Amino acid sequence: MGTAVTHAPAAEAPTRDPEPRHGPVKSPRPAALKRWGRRENLAGYLFMSPWIAGFLLLTAGPMIASLYFAFTDYNLFDAPRWIGLDNFSEMFADPRWRHSVRITLWYVAVGTPIKLIAALGVALLLARKRRGQAFYRAAFYAPSLIGASVSVAIVWKAIFSDDAIVDRAQKLFGIDAGGWTGDPDLIIYSLVALTVWQFGAPMVIFLAGLKQVPRELYEAADVDGAGRLRRFWSITLPMISPVLFFNVLLETIHLSCRAGCPVPSGPG
Repeated sequence: MGTAVTHAPAAEAPTRDPEPRHGPVKSPRPAALKRWGRRENLAGYLFMSPWIAGFLLLTAGPMIASLYFAFTDYNLFDAPRWIGLDNFSEMFADPRWRHSVRITLWYVAVGTPIKLIAALGVALLLARKRRGQAFYRAAFYAPSLIGASVSVAIVWKAIFSDDAIVDRAQKLFGIDAGGWTGDPDLIIYSLVALTVWQFGAPMVIFLAGLKQVPRELYEAADVDGAGRLRRFWSITLPMISPVLFFNVLLETIHLSCRAGCPVPSGPG
């Protein structure tokens, strides 16, 4: 008599849900990545801290203090006393203030275009590839680095003083105007000349703008028979107009700050 063999039904494989019941689980950001981000931010703020401290202590702080003292009667020995707009009304009525504003406007209006013309002219010359190009660029930029030093100011004053180089050159042409530094009407011209001499910063910006002008435009102009002056007016100037506007704005602010704006002080 045979025994019947019964086979147990095969167990079904457990089905796997495609997604969890409560939606997809977002993997949390690793803690090590968070610590790395904090260290990066801390390093950035650490490197910026000298500039931030200098801005708060040497720029923003004095600006706010000067604005407050402009509305007060203040000297170094007495506490400031609030007087409102009296300082400004006295300043606007002072003829010396109007004269200083007029000289400042003249200085900016004359010095800015001459300086930018010199910077653009030298930039056009240095934009061409030639031997010793790096040396010439550094040499023309050097006056911008040393122009504000005391030694340069002393040398510049000696050049324009009585019986100096400029005075002797004038006498060769029959002009006996004397030294520029001792004449209030001529000293402004020496300041403009010193400003124009320091054209290194706008020159570098012009060089960067000239490098962005596509060479294909000049090649097409050569095919059409355009001369150098025509290429300059029709290609170079329109292409570097944003850089030119930036330099005009920057130099106007720079020369205005260098000339100095009179700050109203108390009558005491």
